[in-house]
Amino acid sequence: MAAARYAAPSCSSSFVRLSSFSYPSTSTRRPLSFRYSLSSQSSSPEESSHKPPFRVSASTSTKARFFARRKESIAVNQLQRPLSEYMSLPASQYSVLDAERIERVDDNTFRCYVYRIKFFTFEVCPVLLVRVEEQPNGCCIRLLSCKLEGSPIVAAQNDKFDASMVNNISCDSNQANSSFQYLTSETSIEVSIDVPFTFRAIPVQVIESTGARVLDQVLRIMLPRFMAQLVKDYKAWAAGDTSRQPLGTGKI
Repeated sequence: MAAARYAAPSCSSSFVRLSSFSYPSTSTRRPLSFRYSLSSQSSSPEESSHKPPFRVSASTSTKARFFARRKESIAVNQLQRPLSEYMSLPASQYSVLDAERIERVDDNTFRCYVYRIKFFTFEVCPVLLVRVEEQPNGCCIRLLSCKLEGSPIVAAQNDKFDASMVNNISCDSNQANSSFQYLTSETSIEVSIDVPFTFRAIPVQVIESTGARVLDQVLRIMLPRFMAQLVKDYKAWAAGDTSRQPLGTGKI
């Protein structure tokens, strides 16, 4: 019975060669042999050795940007001490307003714990570090840094996003002699984030519109609460309370 022998093909970067197949026969005829070689355009090993290695590269980073802005004004009745004087206090004399949500780091720096925010199926708890800059008739609160707390997936995004926030708070100096003054807070927030792999199947436009709605909702809830706490603190200060103890109960 005829026997068959097969040798494995040898390969290089420039050609592939299959070795011969031999079928010896019991007859006196010469064995049947077959040889086949497949060569690339450059079959010279010397040429192939100078070719650069083949690489595939692609950008795996998809950016999404969220932005929201809101302005809130409230009429404040002038008491024994005018609102403009209260708004001119140095930052070192500011009350933290709500000890459950805000803590003082130094005279001008505060850490704020925002309540949990729902984003798609995740809950995010931002922790903000802000600095207060004194200005005529008010102050400017600027975001220094933001840390996300939550699930491991949420925490993993801390080195993959940038955030900025500015909150200008002022009173109308033109109404200094009026029985009331308007206290105004104008806030803008912008977030830029690398879209996590979990959300890559979602169009960026959908992620951005959802993120913008979340930020807008945060401002809609937080600014009125913040303003109410500020007015409450002004009334305590105007009545002679110099303790600057926080009067909030975790609702900012």
